Amino acid sequence: MKQLDSISSLYEIFKLHPQVQTDTRKLQKGDLYFALKGPNFNGNEFALKALEIGAAYCIVDEPIQANAEFLERIILVDDVLTSLQALAKYHREQFTIPFIAITGSNGKTTTKELVAAVLSSHYAIYTTQGNLNNHIGVPLTLLSIKKDAQYAIIEMGANHLKEIESYCSYTLPTHGLINNCGKAHLEGFGGEEGVKKGKGELFEYLKQNQGSAFINSDLDYLVSMSKGITNIISYGQSTGQLQGKEVKQDGGLLQVNITKCTNNFLQNKTIQTQLVGAYNLPNVLAAISIGLEFNVPAEKIVAAIENYIPSNSRSQLTTWKNNQVILDAYNANPSSMKVAVENFALIENKSKILCLGGMRELGTSSQQEHQVLIEIIKAYAFKEVVLVGKEFENCQHPFNYFETTQAAKAWLDQQNYTAHYFLIKGSRGIQMEKLIAAE
Repeated sequence: MKQLDSISSLYEIFKLHPQVQTDTRKLQKGDLYFALKGPNFNGNEFALKALEIGAAYCIVDEPIQANAEFLERIILVDDVLTSLQALAKYHREQFTIPFIAITGSNGKTTTKELVAAVLSSHYAIYTTQGNLNNHIGVPLTLLSIKKDAQYAIIEMGANHLKEIESYCSYTLPTHGLINNCGKAHLEGFGGEEGVKKGKGELFEYLKQNQGSAFINSDLDYLVSMSKGITNIISYGQSTGQLQGKEVKQDGGLLQVNITKCTNNFLQNKTIQTQLVGAYNLPNVLAAISIGLEFNVPAEKIVAAIENYIPSNSRSQLTTWKNNQVILDAYNANPSSMKVAVENFALIENKSKILCLGGMRELGTSSQQEHQVLIEIIKAYAFKEVVLVGKEFENCQHPFNYFETTQAAKAWLDQQNYTAHYFLIKGSRGIQMEKLIAAE
């Protein structure tokens, strides 16, 4: 077993074995295995298994008993997680390309996917896969970037202060975008002002390092938060260098008309997206703005956005038993719930079923925010409303209530709905997508 002497020496090993894994179930021969610890697991306990599978080296922070054959391939560090992050920073420092960091309360993953679609239409890019946007996912994303990269897009999630700041310390973003600051993760941030401060750590980094920011200038607080950043590129519905509006306010698939743009091809252009709802308009404008800033041909920008089809339960338009479904079950907070319900109300269909799961991580505000959501729902004439999760348990309402998705699904299956329109939304932990899952 070797004691690590420097991150640069670990980087020399990484260059020979550039595939990194933290889960032995995904390990391939020749990979590096980082033995991370968590509340309910200790990766050090799987180090020998990783070597038996074929890991080139194991990085551990506890002494491992092994035979001589394996000992040479075990590297002991003080802390595996900080070593992983330090290695990611070292790798990041080998690049001089733009690194675009994206964060926000609502829509950051959709924005990231749209930006990736636009930039990948013209350049070699690397981006966060899925929702790997935390203290483990961000360094793993950085380490996945290869030499041919022309742009990197890094999604940053956060549920407490100083988290975005820590990601910036090793991602070293040159550009940044904060979608919005809403009522998300209130438990960790301590309120909406805490959310702004936490997300604003990205802008603080850009100010200190002469970076560039893309901002939705319709949101006054983002304009204020971005003051002092060297280069600002703005977009919005009624303000900004790029402006666009929703063509039809009917709650269906979003059509965007570009009302202000220096690019002649895009000026007055109408773009048909596969995204549901006007709340996705800022996400589309952000992607267009970034594409223009980095000289993606306008024709490719339009094609990329029109061809992007959302998946993974994010504003996903699908069908279930001859019913239309807006499946938006990956995340939920008071801000995103409000706009989703309001958008659903705009859809012209008399047979609308609203299925909402509880909103997690709201702390002491939870019952109040769930009751506020119920009052919003009461303003509309939905055919049925289904509320799921213990978060609604003590709220006052006249709607169908189920503690679990399993119970709600059993009830829903008995109704034999056909030709109805559903909105299914809730926090990830509620797993609202199970309502329409196959048996």
